[in-house]
Amino acid sequence: MIHKKLIQASCLGLTLLAAQVLAAVPAAQIARLDNDLTPIGAERAGNADGSIPAWTGGIGNDAGQRDTDGFLSDPFADDKPLFIITADNVAQHQERLTPGQLALFKRYPETYRIPVYQTRRSVSLPQSYLDATRQNAVDTTLAEGGNGLINYRSGGLPFAIPQSGLEVIWNHMGRYRGLSFQRQVVQASPQTSGAYTPSVIRQQLAYPAGLSDYSPQEMANILYYYREEFLSPARLAGGVLLVHETINQVKEPRMAWQYNAGQRRVRRAPQIAYDSPGAEGMRTIDDLDLFNGSPDRFDWLLVGKKEIYIPYNSYKLGSPTLKYADIIKPGHINPEHTRYELHRVWHISATLKEGERHVYSRRDLFIDEDSWQAAQADAYDGRGQLWRVSEGHSTFFYDQLSPQYNAETHYDVLSGRYAVNALYNEEKQAYRFDQSFNRKQFTPSALRASGIR
Repeated sequence: MIHKKLIQASCLGLTLLAAQVLAAVPAAQIARLDNDLTPIGAERAGNADGSIPAWTGGIGNDAGQRDTDGFLSDPFADDKPLFIITADNVAQHQERLTPGQLALFKRYPETYRIPVYQTRRSVSLPQSYLDATRQNAVDTTLAEGGNGLINYRSGGLPFAIPQSGLEVIWNHMGRYRGLSFQRQVVQASPQTSGAYTPSVIRQQLAYPAGLSDYSPQEMANILYYYREEFLSPARLAGGVLLVHETINQVKEPRMAWQYNAGQRRVRRAPQIAYDSPGAEGMRTIDDLDLFNGSPDRFDWLLVGKKEIYIPYNSYKLGSPTLKYADIIKPGHINPEHTRYELHRVWHISATLKEGERHVYSRRDLFIDEDSWQAAQADAYDGRGQLWRVSEGHSTFFYDQLSPQYNAETHYDVLSGRYAVNALYNEEKQAYRFDQSFNRKQFTPSALRASGIR
């Protein structure tokens, strides 16, 4: 009997030791999520001079109204710019700007500017996501090489208290955007003259926990399902892309398929990853969302946190009173409709691994602490020269407690062209969070049924 109890005690000790090894952070650190940190790891306190206020819970789902066409009212419509950064005064503000932003001022000294508004820490997230986040903070670890997650609970942030650059980029990819949604948005890649042809795209995103037939066992390695269909122009209409994004990409890489409406065929699409070109060559596949996909080709350095001006609470940019022609201008989008605020961001720098291939030798990302959504990204070519500058103009869908982009821009500072996507000013009911999805809708066979030609 004594011998049996000793064995049981030893097993219990080993179990507790294993739990400590697997824990992302010590228990004392996790307790900070109830104290100096928010439930997803942002600093609750404001900054030293008060220009960044304390986080007090964000804004609630009653912060404004949704009109009959699906557009949200701007809860900060009465705010006026505190000041506007131009090429004439940019030197006074350069410590709070990224190298990419400074490059845009240099490339477009007459037209590019940054209107800075009062900082509003508007983000708040559903309690179910916060609960899963706390559990992930205890259980989730990186897979071998950092190219996946182990013991990750779907519907929560992977690493509320990150210890590395890889954990930060996984937080961006695992951030809350709603359990599932459908949106109809516009993408354009204007010429240097400003001329463009808009593409209308219907996109669907579903996390496992948002599916009606969710099976934790069968979908243990799925991060999300993504599907997009081109509705226009005619030369692209009917083309469909399907992506199964995996959690542990060492165990099972991303799977992608394309439906070609002209050929009426579904084919595997292994090129839908990494540096394959998109948006008329103005960005790479993994530039979308400022970064997506497997992080395995880069070494990720956690540089630290800093305070910079980033696009935020961009309700004005998403207004239905604007036409796409009001926004899409030569060189860059129209700054009259943008809003920037001072926020703390996580700065991570990714350097291409020796022996790996990518058109970027380095990419720096600046990720908002309150939403874990990337706000700025700088990409460098093989010579180490700054090449592309990306900005994510965020809006908080307060009625759904969901941060989103209502414009995502990718500027080529060498050629003077850019791509913009996620615009929806002229689309009625652009975002639908009330869609019910199941796994069959995200299968290759379902792509054939969606062709329109």
